[in-house]
Amino acid sequence: MNRVEPLLISSCTGAPAHKHPLARQSRPASCRGCFDGRKRLWDTSSDVFMALRCAIAVTSSRRFCGLVCFFCCLLTSASAQRAGMNDPNSLRGNSIAYNSDGGAVIVVTVFTESSKVRLDRQSVVRLLNKRTQTAVWETTTDRSEAVFGSVQYGGYEIEVSAVGFLTANSELEVGSSQGPFEINVVLERDPAAVNLNVADDAMPSRARKNTRRAVAALRSGNLKAAQKRLGEAYKLVPTSAELNFLLGYLYFLEKDFEQASTYLDYATSLNPRHLQALALLGRLELERGDFRTASSALEQAVAVDAEYWLLHDLLAEAYLKQQNYEKARDEAQLAIQKGNKQATPAQLVLGQVLLNLQRDQEGLLALKTYLEDSPGSPMAPKVRDLIDEIEKRNPARSSDTENKQESTTASEGVDPLLALGEPTLAMKGWQPPGIDDTELSVASRINCPYEKVIDGSGERVKELVDDVARFSAIEELLHQRLNSLGDPTRTETRKFNYVASISETDPGLLLVDEYRAEHLSPAGFPDQIATNGFAVLALVFHPRMRDAFEMKCEGLGDWHGQATWLVRFEQRDDRPNHIHAYKVGGAVYPVGLKGRAWITADNFQIARIEAELVKPAPQIQLLAEHQIVEYGPIPFQKKNTVLWLPKSAEIYFDFRKHRFYRRHSFNHYMLFSVDTDEKRKEPKASHTENIPAPNT
Repeated sequence: MNRVEPLLISSCTGAPAHKHPLARQSRPASCRGCFDGRKRLWDTSSDVFMALRCAIAVTSSRRFCGLVCFFCCLLTSASAQRAGMNDPNSLRGNSIAYNSDGGAVIVVTVFTESSKVRLDRQSVVRLLNKRTQTAVWETTTDRSEAVFGSVQYGGYEIEVSAVGFLTANSELEVGSSQGPFEINVVLERDPAAVNLNVADDAMPSRARKNTRRAVAALRSGNLKAAQKRLGEAYKLVPTSAELNFLLGYLYFLEKDFEQASTYLDYATSLNPRHLQALALLGRLELERGDFRTASSALEQAVAVDAEYWLLHDLLAEAYLKQQNYEKARDEAQLAIQKGNKQATPAQLVLGQVLLNLQRDQEGLLALKTYLEDSPGSPMAPKVRDLIDEIEKRNPARSSDTENKQESTTASEGVDPLLALGEPTLAMKGWQPPGIDDTELSVASRINCPYEKVIDGSGERVKELVDDVARFSAIEELLHQRLNSLGDPTRTETRKFNYVASISETDPGLLLVDEYRAEHLSPAGFPDQIATNGFAVLALVFHPRMRDAFEMKCEGLGDWHGQATWLVRFEQRDDRPNHIHAYKVGGAVYPVGLKGRAWITADNFQIARIEAELVKPAPQIQLLAEHQIVEYGPIPFQKKNTVLWLPKSAEIYFDFRKHRFYRRHSFNHYMLFSVDTDEKRKEPKASHTENIPAPNT
């Protein structure tokens, strides 16, 4: 197997050379040939190369030829997502011909609350045949209508779902082909729907800037500066849940619990799923001794994120203080189970609970486990005193069931909250929220047709590999180096004439080629970092790739008013990583990804993908990475074809003690099929007007 060189693509001996017509003259000979096409890499002049692996490998030993850079993989993934039936107008707002074909036609019109107002967003309508239990799905048009044709006689259930509304059900008996049958469905707003924090998203730039500076001040302990910045931001956006949380956190640190409670209460009313606000409110009420209010807030927090051990630990203490020992024990055990060594403070709660349940030996074991794991804790001396007290009190007790005495109460000096330390901010001010930190808004009570979504999106991704040979585009690049607040300290731009192609010469062997005029090496990119193939994320859903990921349909969401299925994915530990890797020197470091895709409900196009690292890679000083790729329909009039291609690809990354933001934008696409007689001109390296000098 040929080795991938850090800066140049080596020649290939294991696969036929790719005869790309644009690679003959201007491309340096060293850039032709073969590389491990399963890997998409970046390159830097300091022998660092990173990227998504951009081809579909059938076996681990297969390789393919050609340069694989950003757009080839990127467009490979996105181009595979073709609009339905190659119709440029197939997505929304088509006029509908009611063709019964021997059956009935059902027209479902969706209204919101008042039957006079049509729903302002796309909804999903399911028609279920009661006799056969088969279901057909349709999405509504711009007129909020869904049409079902060729409906056979019989009884049907109609289910309508939309984000932010309660799912509505109706029944219909089809006894003839007369019609169409017109059904009006009124959706009621879901009172438990996630508040999407429009105020936060629409926060003015001045407010955002003050908020970032306030977060930095909070983290550095400069509470006075933080209060000033938050106050200025709050004047502009008082209905921001995030700002109310930050003010609550500020007053918590100042021990002004009354003020803190006011802001945290308001934050949770603005966004009932704001995890940090709920958790801090619960801890605040524990500090104040209002244990019922604490347990209520923490129960809400656990409902939002049942996997976070700290929430279970705090809830266990709230139950302990209310002498609800059984619930306290269960929550403490859950905390330990989910947090492992991180959840050592929960041993302290568990020990006290078990002592109060007269299970002294188990309680002592939990307390001793706490001391073993946290010998230097400020609570350690008092825990040792408590252990001595219990052992002296029951020197002859041989089991928990003998000599039942009064409940052993824990020493008042042992406070589990003190074992936790001060709460800290979990915010990432310089990059978007993490995949698992994002608050999702999904339609209520609707089952996701998982197999249909996965198979449909897989077919869209396959279409590029099956049908498309070559395409080109103009690529515009914005690169920024960021400070700790996320503010740019240096900005550069580039523009490239870009050519990419993909073909399959042998079964399972994909040949990919790409070309950027004059900029084939990392030296042509800002900070000498070449970003290649980031929109290849769509290949995660290719039938040959998706088995390497755990996938879960999270429900019906919304993207710019269009109904979309939300699918979360994560690299499996027991499968090879063919998507993402860094190359440092001569070593390649696969890096696992987890993310979420927004897949249109009408034709299963991938409209948006976000992804981030499963875990940091400290061995190469890669601490964070977050990608956002958005796709859209690109019409090719001469081919009477619409392909879904990436419109933009963004990446935030913390690499080698520097933070960067980079955005790739694409336009002026051209598509060429293998059998076409059309010709395209090679982008000339001498055409410097298309490649402006860096703006620094």
